[in-house]
Amino acid sequence: MFRGTYTALVTPFRNDALDVEAFEKLIETQIAGGVSGIVPLGTTGESPTISHEERGQLIELSVKAALGRCQVIVGTGSNSTRDAIAHTQQAEALGADGALLVAPYYNKPSQEGLFQHFKAIAAATKLPIMLYNIPGRCAVDIAAETVVRLADACGNIVAIKEASGSVDRVSELVARLPEGFTVLSGDDSLTLPFLVVGAVGVVSVASNLYPAEVSRLVRAFLEGDLAEAQRLHRKFLPLFRDLFIEPNPVPAKTALEWRGAISAECRLPLVKMGAATEARLRQTIDALEQSR
Repeated sequence: MFRGTYTALVTPFRNDALDVEAFEKLIETQIAGGVSGIVPLGTTGESPTISHEERGQLIELSVKAALGRCQVIVGTGSNSTRDAIAHTQQAEALGADGALLVAPYYNKPSQEGLFQHFKAIAAATKLPIMLYNIPGRCAVDIAAETVVRLADACGNIVAIKEASGSVDRVSELVARLPEGFTVLSGDDSLTLPFLVVGAVGVVSVASNLYPAEVSRLVRAFLEGDLAEAQRLHRKFLPLFRDLFIEPNPVPAKTALEWRGAISAECRLPLVKMGAATEARLRQTIDALEQSR
């Protein structure tokens, strides 16, 4: 169901309003780059600062712009189960192809709480669901045992975006999950190591900037060209790292502004890059551009 490169889209703002034209152009760039899908309203899309009205608008824009040329997987997670259900049902009604559901943050549920949370959401929608495990942001880890329970209990929970940073975790998931359940990397820098142990794709921040290259890295590995995948991993590793020298998506938006694609504007509490980190990112981007 979910395999390949999915871009965790930034949300362009201008004067604190959605920049619709820039968003539509960004999606066209992604499709031209050969991504399998786009993921609006995730962490990279600054979902905590998006209003209910803007959420509906972004989903509609994504579905309309994609025109079936790539999948649209909408970030619908919340630390409120009722809100997550409502967001997921909204995405389904507006034509999304799937939902990305992050673990509940701040309230730190038990593993049983996580199981019941995701089970309730799955029961309320027909959309295929990709779980999102990112303990560094959520302060809770979706244990492998819980993922296995959910895969067994809910036919529409079909994938996980794994951002725990652990190759061992991916190895365990691949070994224990049923055939057809897919694991995708949640960290660009770990995409190749995760692919080696059984993941089949990535939800990428870097593909906002380099969709064709990130797609080629994943495709090369899946087609058996390890040398090409290694070459691309080595080439882009400095960028993969430097896109997180300040909170995501600030560096990605800054680099996209340098290209004239969007404004680097983020919503508070995110702020513009500091001078030192911006200079480092500029150096990394310039080195990449010179080597293309």
